[in-house]
Amino acid sequence: MSASEIEMVRTMLAALPGGGDVATMRAGYDAIGNIFPTAADVVVTPVDAGGVPGEWTRVPGAAQDAALLYLHGGGYVIGSIASHRHLASELGRAAGIQALALEYRLAPEAPFPAAVDDALAGYRWLLGQGIAPGRISVAGDSAGGGLTMALLLAIKAAGLPLPACAVPISPWVDLEGLGGSMDSKAASDPIVQREGLAAMAGHYLNGANPHDPLAAPLYGDLTGLPPLLIQVGSEETLLDDAVRLAAAAGHARVPVRLEIAPDMIHVFHFFHPVLAAARAANAAAGAFIAGHLAQ
Repeated sequence: MSASEIEMVRTMLAALPGGGDVATMRAGYDAIGNIFPTAADVVVTPVDAGGVPGEWTRVPGAAQDAALLYLHGGGYVIGSIASHRHLASELGRAAGIQALALEYRLAPEAPFPAAVDDALAGYRWLLGQGIAPGRISVAGDSAGGGLTMALLLAIKAAGLPLPACAVPISPWVDLEGLGGSMDSKAASDPIVQREGLAAMAGHYLNGANPHDPLAAPLYGDLTGLPPLLIQVGSEETLLDDAVRLAAAAGHARVPVRLEIAPDMIHVFHFFHPVLAAARAANAAAGAFIAGHLAQ
């Protein structure tokens, strides 16, 4: 990885306008996604996934008897299928399967547990399409990484068969920001800071218990969950969320692999068109998924 690549990403992020109301932030996030267009060979198909808007992305040769269920990031307040299409589609490509991204409801209009309910509805829909649970993987970044873990807990609680594996990317699993890296990495993280994170947590929780496992999966009973690959950058304020999640999974005897990418920032995977380390992480995630899908 060239140090100049991540510095270029940092420069790009520093030049972007920040702040504003929720509508402005949502538009800004989608605009960042538009900087990185989806590859020309990706076929995009909108779908109603059990009452939740979604879209399939497929590349040539992708297996259609398997699926990657992708949950975008954005603090449960911003982000969309559009902002993350280039990432969801490339993770599907890396795994050799089609990807289904969900447009789950956002706070403050739809606070917790709306996102969890929508993710579970999308998973039920996949099962209803005849895709075997052993041929499904779940992945998501940031809040979507937390939602990935919450979905696994919700699937288990509902008595449904669990997917083959999951890939939480830079997962946000502690809505109170109690990890030491919230302070120790504050100067090096250009994306996530305590004040903004607290505001999004407030919108999402809307008075709910911040220790509810479906909101903060760090507090959940992870026993029996499928294998996990947790990927995170060394320069993230959410680094300790990933480390503590890996420890909790290990204590629960869940097969877990934690990958910490040196010098990388929050959800560095997002910048894969210009960042070799992101392409390597996406390839590793794809190989992990492909290796766990039942044949």
